[in-house]
Amino acid sequence: DLSHIKIYVCGPTVYDKIHIGNARPLVVFDTLVRLLKFKYPKVTYVRNITDVDDKINDRLLSEKISLKELTMKTISDFQKNAKSLNNLNPDYEPRATEHISEMINMIENLILNDFAYLSQGNVLFNIKKFSEYGNLSNRSLDEMISGSRVEVADYKINSGDFILWKPSEPNLPGWESPWGRGRPGWHIECSAMSKKYLGVQFDIHGGGADLIFPHHENEIAQSRCANNTKSLANYWLHNGYVNIDNVKMSKSLKNFVSISELLKRFKGETIRYFLLQSHYRAPLNFSNNSLLEANTSLSSLYRSVEDLSVNGDPDEEILNNLEDDINTPKVFSRLHYLSEQANKGSIEAAQILKNSSQILGLLENTSDNWFKTNSSNEDDLSINKLTKSQILELIEKRANAKTKRDFELADKIRKSLDDEGIVLEDNANGTDWRYK
Repeated sequence: DLSHIKIYVCGPTVYDKIHIGNARPLVVFDTLVRLLKFKYPKVTYVRNITDVDDKINDRLLSEKISLKELTMKTISDFQKNAKSLNNLNPDYEPRATEHISEMINMIENLILNDFAYLSQGNVLFNIKKFSEYGNLSNRSLDEMISGSRVEVADYKINSGDFILWKPSEPNLPGWESPWGRGRPGWHIECSAMSKKYLGVQFDIHGGGADLIFPHHENEIAQSRCANNTKSLANYWLHNGYVNIDNVKMSKSLKNFVSISELLKRFKGETIRYFLLQSHYRAPLNFSNNSLLEANTSLSSLYRSVEDLSVNGDPDEEILNNLEDDINTPKVFSRLHYLSEQANKGSIEAAQILKNSSQILGLLENTSDNWFKTNSSNEDDLSINKLTKSQILELIEKRANAKTKRDFELADKIRKSLDDEGIVLEDNANGTDWRYK
């Protein structure tokens, strides 16, 4: 039904700050949602928050804090990061802890239909009961299990059977259920939340490539068996990994860079630009230089749309490229072509470039604001040492020096600002300034 497009994307597990690898699906699927909202009358976008998980429990025990304390802080950090990357808010952002009853209902249904069994206090899904298990990842059972972190346990009928519910020790978060006090398995959380907000079948399910197996494979199995449907989502989209020095970035390898850290040195929009430069399915290699280059490229686009505001539809070619499996590399080459034409004097190209900003979540700032607040330059990656008020004070001091015809002092002030990476531009109304 094209009158209402429904999309579900796996959001963060909130035990720590998000890193640039976690930010990639946020930005990729936000761009897709922007396109869908432009094209279709109604789009419902659900991006969940996993706030029940063994990794969260490990943090609770090691830091001796409550679930609420940890997750409130981490969710707040996550939402600030998502906003700084120019992401639209999803229509629903359900938290696992608020949907325990829906999960219990689904598990009861799976037991009733003989797809799940109780063993040593655990409820498990029997993968042999679902003949299409493995179709999403397109691998045999043995291949999948040997290549992933499937827990070997004596309480399973088959080694690939996965947990739907498990008992909780008294010192860990838990909820009352027909099988005793416990907590849900990770996979059932997304199945219950997508069903509540989008129904038993929907259009698009997105997430990182690392979620294909076991997470998405298990979601399909339990959702289809609990709801008796032929599919869960019509289309599955998975973004590639972000690597650091060609090694996959992950919290377990401790080779990740948090978005909060990067935002001290770069604008969120620069990070967004970097994440969209490559095709979403391809791996992406992160380095400090890659962000500096993204910042320079984005600044060149901002120079081309000075003083313009959105006035009309996005560029047709950009729309076509986005519709072709979100082909952002082609989109970016078109952006820079329009920028070149604008720099050669084409007002039409500049306007089309600005009109395309909203669908990409780029160039949404004013050019003036972009250059005044953009503090990353190659020599000094820390935030500029001078505050805004100090810069304005020096500009005023220089203006007074010029009035008194003390050009030596005026030049000295201009040079000291230049050394700080600040460019002064004199005009009829006084002096404007921007970062290099």
